Amino acid sequence: MKKMLLILALATLSYANAQKGTILVGGNIGYSSEKTDQQAENRKSNSFTFSPKVGYQFNDNWTVGGEFALSSSKGTVSLPNNAIEDSESKYNALKIGAFVRYSVPLSETFSVFADLGVGFQNQKNKNYINESLISKTKADGMYAGITPALFINMKKGFGLNFSIGGLGYETLNFDTSDTDVRKFYFNFGKTVNIGISKNF
Repeated sequence: MKKMLLILALATLSYANAQKGTILVGGNIGYSSEKTDQQAENRKSNSFTFSPKVGYQFNDNWTVGGEFALSSSKGTVSLPNNAIEDSESKYNALKIGAFVRYSVPLSETFSVFADLGVGFQNQKNKNYINESLISKTKADGMYAGITPALFINMKKGFGLNFSIGGLGYETLNFDTSDTDVRKFYFNFGKTVNIGISKNF
């Protein structure tokens, strides 16, 4: 046990926090799959997200840069006995914006930070019944959000980011209906994101 603590202590001392004048490159990749088999219907969904960002750390605590996020999901609902009402929905979303990050080192290995991101977003939705397109919608809008996170420095500025949600506001204007979205959201503690980053 003592040997393990000594190794951890030496490893911690060898790590270095990011310093001003460095370039931050990082992001998250996520995938989820869910399948539900019931007597009345069978549901299946798959979703994928990719959200990289690049920034310049001009201060020991402050970083500014650009970000974008790409999301895609597909869901199907099928009825037993080859019923004709089988349906499928496809969703694609894109976000492009800028962010500012404030970081506070807790030790040589751990730091906490908060990202404030703002930008443009676009969504496209398609719904099918028996592979025939029945509806298609598009929406454009803006987003803003604050996400607190934990950074674990693994080696020479390379590390892991952990976040569990945040606070945000978004707008969406749909092209096929009078329904426009204006909403605040608070999902802190309701989602889990794991990403990687590297300071050069």
